[in-house]
Amino acid sequence: MNLSKTYTFDEAQKRMERYCAYQERCHKDVTQKLYEMRMIPEARDQIIVHLLQHNFLNEERFARAFVRGKFRIKKWGKQRLQLELKRRDINKTLISIALNEIDEQDYYDTFHALAEKKVMTIKDSNVQKKRKKLADYLLYRGWESHLVYEKIRTLIP
Repeated sequence: MNLSKTYTFDEAQKRMERYCAYQERCHKDVTQKLYEMRMIPEARDQIIVHLLQHNFLNEERFARAFVRGKFRIKKWGKQRLQLELKRRDINKTLISIALNEIDEQDYYDTFHALAEKKVMTIKDSNVQKKRKKLADYLLYRGWESHLVYEKIRTLIP
C-alpha cells in the first residue's frame, strides 16, 4: 500500500465497502485497514458504524464463514478454529454459534481421513517418532488431544 496516499472520508468509506464485499471481514481487520489508511479515530468509528448499518460488516456471518472455510479447506479442528477466532476478537457466544455450524459426523469423518492420510506419509521406522510426528501434525491443526491420542493408538500400535 502506498503510505503517502491520503483518503477523503468518502473514498475511505467506498474502499472499505469494497473490502468487505470482496470477502467476509471482522471488525479487527477493518479497523486495522483503516488504521493503515491513516484515518483519524472519529472517521474510523463512523465508517465502521456505516459498514455495520449497511450489513457490509457482520461478526456472526464472518465467524460462520471463517469456520466453514478453514474446516473444509485447511481441515482445522475446533481448538484451532476457536483460537484463531479469539485472535480476531470474536466473542465467545459467536464462536460457539460458528462452531455449531460443523456437522458432528462430518467433523469425525474429516479427522479420521486426515489422520489416516498423514500416517501414510510418515516414513519414520521408529514407532515413537512416527507417533510424535502424527500427534504434532494433528494437534497443530487444532484437533482435540483425546481424539488424537486415541487415533494414534489405533493407527500405530
